[in-house]
Amino acid sequence: MLDELDRAVVHALRIDGRAPFSRVAAVLGVSPQTVARRYRRLRAEAGLRVVGLADPHRTGRIQWLLRLTAGPHTAQSVARALVRRGDTAWVKLTSGGTEITAVVETAPGDDGHTLLLRDIPRTATVTAVSAHCLLHTYRGGPTVWPGSTGVLSEDQQARLRPVTPHPAPPHPVPLGPAPLDPASSPSGLDAADRALLTALHHDGRAALGDLAAATGRTPATVARRLAELRADGTVFLDVELDTRLLGAGMQALLWMTVAPAHLDRVARALTGHRELAFVAATTGTTNLTATALCADPAGLHRYLTHHLAAIPGITSLESAPVLQTLKSAGPIPPPPTRASR
Repeated sequence: MLDELDRAVVHALRIDGRAPFSRVAAVLGVSPQTVARRYRRLRAEAGLRVVGLADPHRTGRIQWLLRLTAGPHTAQSVARALVRRGDTAWVKLTSGGTEITAVVETAPGDDGHTLLLRDIPRTATVTAVSAHCLLHTYRGGPTVWPGSTGVLSEDQQARLRPVTPHPAPPHPVPLGPAPLDPASSPSGLDAADRALLTALHHDGRAALGDLAAATGRTPATVARRLAELRADGTVFLDVELDTRLLGAGMQALLWMTVAPAHLDRVARALTGHRELAFVAATTGTTNLTATALCADPAGLHRYLTHHLAAIPGITSLESAPVLQTLKSAGPIPPPPTRASR
């Protein structure tokens, strides 16, 4: 479990993943060396990573929530094959280790649906496939799980928020999108922008000098362009962390069916639930999905039978415990980088 200072550092990075250690230290009332030491330990022991992610809605891409079923002896190999792909994120083993759930990002048109239309049907070990297009995200991406915040005061949060040239709320993105394909050509982004997004996806805290080298721009130009992309919501910074260290020992995917007339109301009500890290409307008979984070199985049972059950309009519910998260938002394995500032 994390102590109060660890949680404060995590909360600070949730607010601004690129905040210099000196600014975080000033807000927390400790030395920059203490913050740097805690950050390095969290990276080594808790899987902490800051990852830069592109908003697929602004880059012309489509996200899918993929559910695969495979035999107990082959599910691991199928899951790890998905992990190695550049168009996947949030690869999880669920339901006794025979079901795999992943987020897949595709480009518009048939050419962008290689994994969905060609690769999976040719995999004989997969016994069932369903793909749910993510239509709208109510919680996820920039809208973080409340269990990873709640440590810093409003004044401390205000002091940490980045100053942007034209502040604008980011468009919600589910779970953390898959990597931006450097070969794609998103509207409004040039080759240097795409190189910048790729570098941030590997390390959201990469030094400006490293980002300048990756893009061919000067550090000052990179700083200005990154501020613009963050301000208009094209890119946001996500924080990856083993949620078990925040007290969430039980994770489950929830698949719900809601009548269309009640879908928006139910989804908005669920965003008020502290237990949910992700809520999104999808295609399919189970048209609302969520990720629940609870302390233990008893906590999940209480949530399902009391808190969730109190929401009218949910006609069916399927829950699938997550056994292992093989890939989060960032690439696996991360490349070696210089020490963060």
